[in-house]
Amino acid sequence: MDILIFAMIAGFLVYRLRSVLGRRHGEERQRPNPFAIDRSGAVQPDNVVSLADRGRPVPDSGSGLPDQPFSLAAGLAQIKAADPGFDEKSFIQGARSAFSMIVESYARGDTAVLRPLLSDGVYDSFSAEIRRRIAAGEMHETSIERIKEADLLEARVDGRMAQITVKFVSEQVIVTRAADGSVLDGDPDRLLEIVDIWTFARSPRARDPNWLLVETRTPN
Repeated sequence: MDILIFAMIAGFLVYRLRSVLGRRHGEERQRPNPFAIDRSGAVQPDNVVSLADRGRPVPDSGSGLPDQPFSLAAGLAQIKAADPGFDEKSFIQGARSAFSMIVESYARGDTAVLRPLLSDGVYDSFSAEIRRRIAAGEMHETSIERIKEADLLEARVDGRMAQITVKFVSEQVIVTRAADGSVLDGDPDRLLEIVDIWTFARSPRARDPNWLLVETRTPN
């Protein structure tokens, strides 16, 4: 009799649990994982801004660009239209940091730091010179004492790439030494004013916010 009573109680409890929890039938929704990352990378067509044929090139200032009237302000407006998150002040701050990092990493021969900051062409040129210095047993020392100016010269959207050219005026100490430490070129006690003109580029559609250095030159 006791066994029968316990069996009846157990059956009642099973019935109640099934009515509360329900049965799995293979169509239940999985509870969302709050730590999951959406890796689809899908972009809604309405949010895509085509960068082709959005304006004229900037005027020629010794950079090899076509000589057509186009102002810096108009170029920046193009970039902002393609990338609403673009901020001129933030870009200049980032460009100053990138300038110091690239110049000093190049002097040290640190290609690991340089690789993600440079376009393929600029990286190939820089790394070739670093290999030449190593083969010659030379050591290059560059210390940036101060960046006096970082002024925007040109801006444009070229196809699907935004490009901004910056003029850097900096005070540097530059020395090249032989393997024995003797000075081959430069003066460790002399401060030089250096003018560099660099062009940075990135796709406004890219998730990576970093700009790459695509060209370096000096004033004519």
